[in-house]
Amino acid sequence: MDLISGNTFWRSTLKQTPDFPPLAEDLDCDVLIIGGGISGSLCAWLLGERHVDTVVIDKRKLVHGSSLANTGLLKHSNDKTLTSFIHTFGEANGVLFYRMCNDALDQLEKLATTLDIDPFFIRRSSLYYASTPEDVQILQEEYKQLTQFGFPVEYWDEPQVAARFPFRRPAALYTREDAEVNPFRFAHGLLQSANRLGVRLYEYTEAKHLEFGKNEIVCHTSDGAIRAKKVIFATGYETQEIKKDRGAILESSYAIVTNPVGNSSLWHEQCLIWETARPYLYIRSTREGRIIIGGLDEPVLDSNQREIRLLHQQKKLLQALQEHFPDVPFRIDYAWAAVFGSSHDGLPYIGPHPRFPNCYFVEGYGGNGTVTSMIAAQLLADELTGTQRPELELFSLTRTTRPSSETTKPLT
Repeated sequence: MDLISGNTFWRSTLKQTPDFPPLAEDLDCDVLIIGGGISGSLCAWLLGERHVDTVVIDKRKLVHGSSLANTGLLKHSNDKTLTSFIHTFGEANGVLFYRMCNDALDQLEKLATTLDIDPFFIRRSSLYYASTPEDVQILQEEYKQLTQFGFPVEYWDEPQVAARFPFRRPAALYTREDAEVNPFRFAHGLLQSANRLGVRLYEYTEAKHLEFGKNEIVCHTSDGAIRAKKVIFATGYETQEIKKDRGAILESSYAIVTNPVGNSSLWHEQCLIWETARPYLYIRSTREGRIIIGGLDEPVLDSNQREIRLLHQQKKLLQALQEHFPDVPFRIDYAWAAVFGSSHDGLPYIGPHPRFPNCYFVEGYGGNGTVTSMIAAQLLADELTGTQRPELELFSLTRTTRPSSETTKPLT
């Protein structure tokens, strides 16, 4: 799958990345991770820390798949509101998922402090504004739910928004304890640390064919084979080429990064900004003083069509940014289009699948993918080291009905 068109930004922030060889031999391991992006690197680090004999392979250079297009907004809230999750899955499971996201953010922050490569993890607040007056009621209901269950949130009316930003919106929720990160540096830092813990890394090594035995899987590559007791598929949106999830949606999404414009006074606390409209726009700053704006999701196009659409969509994104901040002289330094995945019910897919014995999948679909990938890495690291995690039922790959709240408990 051709994942990205255009020119992404993150590689410019880490000039030297380590090189790892392609696999050229047969080997054994306890866990094979297929995919070396954010999801794979989180799983690799946690398993390495627990002294699990782990191998990571990627058909590309490590961290050169969808993670290059990740724009690094980390939130405890999600594309689907807590109110909507409660309506779909019941109160216990809706609140559980939001609390798991909150806990995962804390875990990501702790991990970030341990790495030799600074991932530029910065705690931020978030402004979630009503795109139209009709959406004000949605925010009011969401404010009640978040407040009821102890999530840090403020409700702002139009004058309160206008007092802090150079634009007016009918209303907004202002939430605390979110974050931004450089996903490219973060994934490389995790893989570097995992390698030091004994995790073996191989680039340009494609899983050509898998043989499923009773107690092991044999993964054949071009120049070798890997015998593993368990396999984790951390293959991102390309997982849909391995198996089809009926509830998964693949689209094209777009982003631009501006010239450096400074980041001290453009808006209140340099918070993350997003909106109630679907598809939504989102805005964040970078450590280098640039601004990222993205969104405009639309049905997946082939790579040639996507290149043409990118020329149009990047102009729309720049126009939208200028409308938010009319006095700032923005120009586009980087622009890209990428495959983006979400799920119909708003939850990621995490766990085993009946057609793939001794295998687990990590599919952190949705705009909060890094956070849900952290959840997945924690759950799977526990499962693979002997601690059962009944929360996996909530994210089942074969889910068709509401999971039972009696079988779930909060992350610890």
